Amino acid sequence: MDIGEAKTHATRALIELRKRILSGEFAGGMRLFEVPLAEELAISRTPVREAMSRLVEEGLLERVRAGGFVVRKFGFADVVDAIELRGVLEGTAARLAAERGVERRSLEQIEQVAADLDTCFGEVLGQVDFDRYSELNAIFHTLLAGLSGSEMVRSEVERMKRLPFASPSAFLPDKADIAAFRRSLNTAQEQHWAIISAIANREGARAEALAREHARTARRNLEYVLKEDRSLISQVPGLALVLD
Repeated sequence: MDIGEAKTHATRALIELRKRILSGEFAGGMRLFEVPLAEELAISRTPVREAMSRLVEEGLLERVRAGGFVVRKFGFADVVDAIELRGVLEGTAARLAAERGVERRSLEQIEQVAADLDTCFGEVLGQVDFDRYSELNAIFHTLLAGLSGSEMVRSEVERMKRLPFASPSAFLPDKADIAAFRRSLNTAQEQHWAIISAIANREGARAEALAREHARTARRNLEYVLKEDRSLISQVPGLALVLD
């Protein structure tokens, strides 16, 4: 097997295993072994091992001392902490960007993404092109982390975003057509522009506070699913891992 083929197999294994974990097919606490998974996926053990090691880095699996891997379990408090930590990191990124200043070109780039996000909204409150919003929202947050000028902060933000419930698109409406979720996107978009404004005006404390509050939208949506309508759990990626 050449290097390119091995990489392709590892990528396929990663995508397939991640999908099964997030869907709940591989439940929290379930033990996973390389050999049967490799046989099931019809590939060698090496790419499966690489994929599982990557999922350990993403926080979805844990290594077992006796060998093998186990799917991580998360409690409600773990999810809340992950969301809060992303808010802290993105808040730090926004503050550093404001304090250190950013090049006009970089500011214009994130402003253009925010302008594109504006076009996702219809005339009626809650009318949103979700797919486009989700895609642009991810780009916005990637650019925001980069504005910090700190590779350390940027890489840590990216690491946190790998957890499904700590990503910028966590608990957005997706296939679950939840009116309350969709209305929350209007507020989130206003916050996008406010963060940009604070950075442009070199208001570090304000930029940080706005970014941290912005991240809490995910927490409010999480609480809605778990406390108001648990039938939506299966429609929100990653919630199958959460034990409350």
